[in-house]
Amino acid sequence: LSIIKRHPKAWQIDYHPEPKWDYKIGMILTAFEKLNAQKKSQIYYDYVKDYADIFIDKEGRFPNFNPEDHNIDFINAGKILFGLYDKTKDSKYLTALKTLRNQFDTHPRTVSGGFWHKKIYPNQMWLDGLYMGEPFYAQYTVQFENGAKLDDIAKQFELIQLHATDPKTGLLFHGWDESKQMPWADKTTGCSPNFWSRSIGWYVMALVDVLDYFPKNHPKRNELIGYLNEISNSLVKFQDPSGLWYQVTDKGGSEGNYLESSGSSMFAYAMAKGANKGYLPKKFKAIANKAFDGLTTQLIKTDPDGQIHITNACAVSGLGGNPYRDGSYTYYVNERKKDNDPKATGSFILAALELNR
Repeated sequence: LSIIKRHPKAWQIDYHPEPKWDYKIGMILTAFEKLNAQKKSQIYYDYVKDYADIFIDKEGRFPNFNPEDHNIDFINAGKILFGLYDKTKDSKYLTALKTLRNQFDTHPRTVSGGFWHKKIYPNQMWLDGLYMGEPFYAQYTVQFENGAKLDDIAKQFELIQLHATDPKTGLLFHGWDESKQMPWADKTTGCSPNFWSRSIGWYVMALVDVLDYFPKNHPKRNELIGYLNEISNSLVKFQDPSGLWYQVTDKGGSEGNYLESSGSSMFAYAMAKGANKGYLPKKFKAIANKAFDGLTTQLIKTDPDGQIHITNACAVSGLGGNPYRDGSYTYYVNERKKDNDPKATGSFILAALELNR
C-alpha cells in the first residue's frame, strides 16, 4: 500500500517520467499477484492489470517493442500476463505472451548455447539474465508446449554453474564472457572479478521459480535442486550476524561495503521458498527469518503516517557499457544507494509472503 500511495499507477514506480515496460516493475507486480492470491484485494489486481493494459493494445501488440533489441530484461514483466489471460481469457494477453516467447527463438546465444544478456553485451551471460528470462520461458513451455523447452532452460543454469562458480567460496561471479575479450573478464575463466549480492539474488530466485515448472520425474530437476543447495550453503557462510548480506558478498567489513537490502531480500525469499517446497533443508527457513528480521529492524523505516520505506538498496550495477563499469570492488561499493528501489521492495514482499510475515 505504501508503494501504491507513492505511485498511484504502477508505471510510475522508480519515478519513471513516462510509461516503460520494465523488469523491475514486473517483479513488484509478480509480488502483487501473489499477494492478491493470498489477500484477495481488487486494489492489487487492478494495479497489475492497469500496467499491462497501458502497454498492450487490443490486438495484443506492444507498440514500443523492437524484437531486434534482444534484451532479456524485457521478458520479465511478461510473467503478469499468464494470470491476466487465465482470469480474463482475453486473447490480447495470449498474443503478447507469444510475442515474448518467440524472443527465445531468435535471441543470440554463446557458442555453448547460453542466452546473451543483451545484444549490446555479446557472448556474455550475467546472473541477472537467468531471472529475467527463465521463469517466464519455463511457465510458457509447460503451459503451452507440454514442457518441450525445459532442457533448454536447465542448460542456462548448467552453463552458469560450470563457468561462473568460484571454487574457493562456492559463490557465483556476476558475469561470464565466453569469448574472454571484455576488459573486465579474467583471461583464463572469462569471469568478472567480484561477487555482487543482488546478482546472486537474481540467480537463486530464478532457480526456485523455474523449479515450479519442472515435474518431479524430469531428469534435470534434481540437478537444479543441487545447484540451489550449493549456492545457498555457500551464502550462509557470508551472512552477517545481523541476518543481512553485504553489497560485495564476501568482503563484509571492508571499507565502503554495506549491508544491502535487495540482495538480502532476494536471499530471504529464495531460501524460504526453497525450504517451503522441500528443495532445501528446513534450517533455511530459520536463516530466511533471520534475514527478514535484519531487514525489518535495520533497513526499514516508517513515516508518521505509516508509510514504509526500505533503505540501503544499490540502485544499479552492471559490467562494461558506456560509461565503462569494470566490476571492481571499488565500482560496486560506490554505485549509488537509494530508498524504495523496486528490486528491494518487490523481493521483500515475496520474502514476506513465503515467511507468512
